[in-house]
Amino acid sequence: MRSEGRSGAPEGGAREGVLVADLKRVLSRRASGVAIVTARAGDRIHGMTVSAFTEVSLDPPLVLVCADKSSNTHPLIAEGRVFAVNLLARDQEALSNRFASKVDEDRRFEGLAFDRGETGAPLLAGALAVLDCRVVAAHDAGDHVIYVGRVEGIRSSDREPLVYYGGAYQSLTR
Repeated sequence: MRSEGRSGAPEGGAREGVLVADLKRVLSRRASGVAIVTARAGDRIHGMTVSAFTEVSLDPPLVLVCADKSSNTHPLIAEGRVFAVNLLARDQEALSNRFASKVDEDRRFEGLAFDRGETGAPLLAGALAVLDCRVVAAHDAGDHVIYVGRVEGIRSSDREPLVYYGGAYQSLTR
């Protein structure tokens, strides 16, 4: 029995020459930092855990995030045109899981300490680092939208980052 992957291709089947299951396996070999992207549109806020985040340019200061079109955060980024990348510290696994789970999705911010950045996007208290961004470009990319944001505010701390590799959280060893 073959199940459908999110791309519409069979889980074990081909999608433009690449098997979805093989692509997932290969991508799990990439270590990445873990971040929560938060967004605001009017009085509404939302957030989601991501690993698809990267720097684009230092001058001007640009970063990008990839938002799944089916996520509840994507429409707020599209409407509000702002987002914050909250890079997580090693001791924030529970927070990462909270923003990754589809359970109680509308209650993710309940009891959570945060303030608002220069753009109005929610900035999570205790994050390893935060980049407060205003959307300057959006690009359709399959089942995701790539948002490029100009960094308008930053803050950081000297803690160990939360890292995801091989389908699990990992620690850095020196």
